[in-house]
Amino acid sequence: MTERLWAPWRLEYVQGGGTDDDAACIFCLRADGSEDDLIVHRGRHAYVLMNLFPYSNGHVMVAPYRHLADPAALEPDEQAELWSLFTKAMAAMRTAMQPHGFNAGFNLGRVAGAGVIDHLHLHVVPRWGGDTNFMPVLADVKVMPEHITRTAQKLRDAWPG
Repeated sequence: MTERLWAPWRLEYVQGGGTDDDAACIFCLRADGSEDDLIVHRGRHAYVLMNLFPYSNGHVMVAPYRHLADPAALEPDEQAELWSLFTKAMAAMRTAMQPHGFNAGFNLGRVAGAGVIDHLHLHVVPRWGGDTNFMPVLADVKVMPEHITRTAQKLRDAWPG
């Protein structure tokens, strides 16, 4: 029996998409308030969306609506909401996914690993004991056990009031 791992949302990234070289900012495109299966929650100054190229199942990003690269340029209300959405994202993940821990952080600048360097965004990555396996080492593949839109719906359903 041949086993296959499907992650169709990664094709664009593998073929060279998903970088800051794109004509339009991926965060600005989703900031307009329109319906989107990848949006988990919208706040007044920032929003939470699924990462199309996740490190693990449930990986989200918290981004301000305003297009800016430097955290020091955030207004106090934006800073407060970014932090609030970060903690609420973790709460939703705890309810919906029961992770054992989290990675969270900003990649500021190309040398720091940023794929989108000109629109600030905070990564929130749920982690489980034993979630690292041989696949990334042998085949540069990560196993995602659930489709990204299903995970997004779980997080919306678990979002704290």
